[in-house]
Amino acid sequence: MSTRPVCVLVGAPGSGKTTVGRALAVALGVEFRDTDTDIEQLAGKPIPEIFVDEGEEHFRTLERAAVAAGLASHPGVLALGGGAVLAEENRAALIGHTVVHLSVELPDAVKRVGLGSGRPLLALNPRATLKHLMEQRRPLYAEVATATVRTDGRDPEEIATEVAALLKP
Repeated sequence: MSTRPVCVLVGAPGSGKTTVGRALAVALGVEFRDTDTDIEQLAGKPIPEIFVDEGEEHFRTLERAAVAAGLASHPGVLALGGGAVLAEENRAALIGHTVVHLSVELPDAVKRVGLGSGRPLLALNPRATLKHLMEQRRPLYAEVATATVRTDGRDPEEIATEVAALLKP
């Protein structure tokens, strides 16, 4: 059995990586894994506490390790945190993998993330911050993606079905 992910999901906060990823894993009959969950388990605390206690740089170090571990050992659907593409090391590691960018526009992303609860980078002025993060990261998602699927105004199962169809040889 392969230890490579069948699919890696990337996208902005609110793009549906976790929700769609779970539905996709069920549809494909594989396990789902989220690197943000891996980071929280490794650190023994939620991501917002990591940001407060150790800072973003420490979080990004944990994130690089979680991405490397997931890419090397997870044979199912792997969802990366929204900012994982910021690290050149992570972008390089994604080469050769099937990477699906779940794209979302600002209005839907804002609705989905709410007012940034549990999202440390969105704590202050969530809408403006999210807009900036999306603009900054969009070219990086495009760089690593082997496919892009729009998620705006769509049901997670419908998106998962589209992604599953893209994965069929």
